Amino acid sequence: MELFRNTNIDFLGKKWYFLGFSLIFSTAGILSMLFWHHIPLGVDFKGGTLVRVKFAQSPDENQIRAAMDRAGLHNARIQRYGAPGNNEELIALEQKETSEATNAGEDQIIRALDPNPPQGKQDLNHVGAAAVRDALIVRDPLHVAPQEYEAMAKKILDFRNSDRGGVFKSIDDLQGVGPASVVDALKQDFFTSGFGVRGAEIVGPQVGKELRKQAGLATLYSLLGMLIYLWFRFEMIYGVAAVVAVFHDTLITVGAFSLTNKDITLTVIAAILTLVGYSMNDTIVVFDRIRENVKMMRRESLSEIVNRSINQTLSRTILTSGLTFLTVLSLYLFGGEVLNGFSFALVIGIIIGTYSSIAVAAPMLVAYQDWRLSRSGRKVGSVPAQAGRGKVRVKV
Repeated sequence: MELFRNTNIDFLGKKWYFLGFSLIFSTAGILSMLFWHHIPLGVDFKGGTLVRVKFAQSPDENQIRAAMDRAGLHNARIQRYGAPGNNEELIALEQKETSEATNAGEDQIIRALDPNPPQGKQDLNHVGAAAVRDALIVRDPLHVAPQEYEAMAKKILDFRNSDRGGVFKSIDDLQGVGPASVVDALKQDFFTSGFGVRGAEIVGPQVGKELRKQAGLATLYSLLGMLIYLWFRFEMIYGVAAVVAVFHDTLITVGAFSLTNKDITLTVIAAILTLVGYSMNDTIVVFDRIRENVKMMRRESLSEIVNRSINQTLSRTILTSGLTFLTVLSLYLFGGEVLNGFSFALVIGIIIGTYSSIAVAAPMLVAYQDWRLSRSGRKVGSVPAQAGRGKVRVKV
C-alpha cells in the first residue's frame, strides 16, 4: 500500500527552514532547562515522597500549595491526577522536606491540609478498620458481640474505599450502610476532613541518585551501540548523522517536558529509550535507500540522490509513523495518569523522530560531502568516484 507515488519534493531545498525549526525548539527547551523549570525530575530520581490525595470537593491547587508552605513543606509539586471529576491531586515532597520514614511524608501532608482537627477525635477518612471496630466496641451501640462490630467496621471501610472513592464528605454518608445508632456512635469519636490519602510512595536519596546514573548510562550506551552498528554497516558519517539526529530528538523531547513542567520518571526514560530505537530505525530505512541509489545513480549529485531516496521512502514513513502516532496519541488521551508521561514522550518523540530522519540526518550527509569536496577542490555536490563500490560500505 502506498499513499504517494512518484513524489518529487525538494526536502534538501528546505533545509534552512528545517534548521530554523530545530533551533527554535531546541533553544526553547535548553533555556527552560537552564533558567525556568530546569529538568523536572520526578520522585524516582530526586528522592522524596509522593502522595495521592482524594478530595471530597474540587480542590484548589493554590490553597493546597499555601497550606504546604504554612506547614513548612516548601517546593511541593502539586499536580492534578486523573480526570478533573475525580478530585485527586499528586503532592510530591523533596527528600529534604521529609524524613525517610515510610509514613512521615504522608503524615506531614495530612497535618498541613488539616492543621486544626477536633480534639479527641480521629479522621474517618484516614483510619483503618481496627480503629473503627475498637471505637464501636467501646460505645457498643448495638449491644452485640465484638465480632459483629468487626464485620461492621469492615463494611464501613469497604463502603468508603469503593462507593465513596476513599473519602467521606460527612459521617452522614453512612446513613443506610449501618443502623442510625452506629452512625451516632461514630460521630462521638470521628470527624471527616474532606480528603483522604489514596496512596503514598517514598524513594530515598541514594536510590534516586543511583537511578539517575543508570538512566544516563542506559541512554549513552544505546547511542554508542547504534553509532558502532551504523559505522560497520554504512560509514562513520552515517552513524554520526544518525546519533546527532537522535540526540536532537531526545533534547527536544526532554525540553518539552521542561516547558510543560511534567515530571520525568522511570517510565519516561523507558519512553525515551523506545524513541531512540524508533527514530534510529526510521533513519536507517532512509540511509539504506540512499546507499542503494548511490550505486545506481552515479551521474547525479548526492543532493539529488538523497532527495530521491527520501521521496521513495516517504509513503512508508507516513504509514508507519502515522499509525504508530495514532496509537500513542490514544494512550495519551485515554491511558490515564499512570501512562501520561510515557505516552507524552512518545507523542512528541515520534513526530520529532520522523522529522529528524528527513530534516537532520539526511542533510548532514550532504553537508559533510560538500565540506569534504570543497577541501579537495572538487565540485561541491558531486558523488565521489568511489561511491557505490563494495557490497556493504559506501563512501560519501
